[in-house]
Amino acid sequence: MSNFQIPFNIPPFTGSELTYVQQAVDAHKICGDGHFTKMCSEWMQERFKAKRALLTTSGTTALEMAALLCGLEKGDEVILPSFTFSSTANAIVLTGATPVFVDVRPDTMNIDEKLIEDAITDRTRAIMVVHYAGVACEMDTILDIARRHSLKVIEDAAQGVMAFYKGRALGTIGDYGCYSFHETKNYSMGEGGALILQDDADIEPAEILREKGTNRAKFFRGQVDKYTWVNYGSSYLPSDMNAAYLWAQLLEADAVNEDRLATWNAYHEAFLPLQEAGRLELPFIPDECTHNAHMYYVKLHDLEERTRFIKHLKERGVSSVFHYIPLHSSPAGRRFGRFHGEDVYTTRESERLVRLPMYYGLRRTDREHVIRTVRSFFD
Repeated sequence: MSNFQIPFNIPPFTGSELTYVQQAVDAHKICGDGHFTKMCSEWMQERFKAKRALLTTSGTTALEMAALLCGLEKGDEVILPSFTFSSTANAIVLTGATPVFVDVRPDTMNIDEKLIEDAITDRTRAIMVVHYAGVACEMDTILDIARRHSLKVIEDAAQGVMAFYKGRALGTIGDYGCYSFHETKNYSMGEGGALILQDDADIEPAEILREKGTNRAKFFRGQVDKYTWVNYGSSYLPSDMNAAYLWAQLLEADAVNEDRLATWNAYHEAFLPLQEAGRLELPFIPDECTHNAHMYYVKLHDLEERTRFIKHLKERGVSSVFHYIPLHSSPAGRRFGRFHGEDVYTTRESERLVRLPMYYGLRRTDREHVIRTVRSFFD
């Protein structure tokens, strides 16, 4: 058994989180939309050039808000990839609409933009893209399709904070962007997320939806003398203590990003000879994309080899994991959605993919052990 025990993930912690959490407690304001919530929102608006950023209780609820703001209802359809987390599809299903899955590109594991148009029917209302591993989908093509067919575009950018497409922050390109600040993400508040808005017309409806269907946000801005129930909604506000934890990490966002990129680049350089020898495949980053080192994955030849690979790493103290089971093959996927076209790559590629340890503060010695262990499998 190896002396190394390297976990797959350790939640990010920069050092000042507890200081800011204590400040939130001392201010006697720990519910939603306090000082730190506003600071985090303003930071994202300025950094990512977003019209409005609203912190939410999770990336899941950000997706649900986006689906509701699209006005989805029973009988509508939304096109999305099957290679994603259940939250992406759940947001659609909860409105009564139908998820329509299409195949992914094998190079990026993102939705194949060339297959979207054929999946459009007279019931299609939106396209929901997923920026897998913080690498952008082909957004120019997708936006053109959406414009020509009068469709909304929702970006599931749960993995895309601090990643860009042609210089534009992921989450700010479509009609709605959804971030996650779960403990597995580059920046975390334990559980949390954000909804990114780019159209002024969406801001007030989003605020009402997020504040239990009331115009409470306008009241706090002094725009109305009292607030009341004006539409349907729910409580999508995270605690200000969670926001305080996140604030500490946003202040160190560049340092966190550089640390993760150092690990990503070290892996990539070390494994290139294995790819050139045809032993495995590495992530592909299109020229127009700036990724955020959210994850580092490799692809083995098939499911059997991947199983042996994960076992080999585990025996040597390295935790590695595969990723999504394609949604269209799941019980809920078969019940609520349908797959349009042929599943050429989604299942095949998902069975080959395995993720290596990647987190802020991964020690160089641990990183080198991961590299040696991966190489030893092929030796």
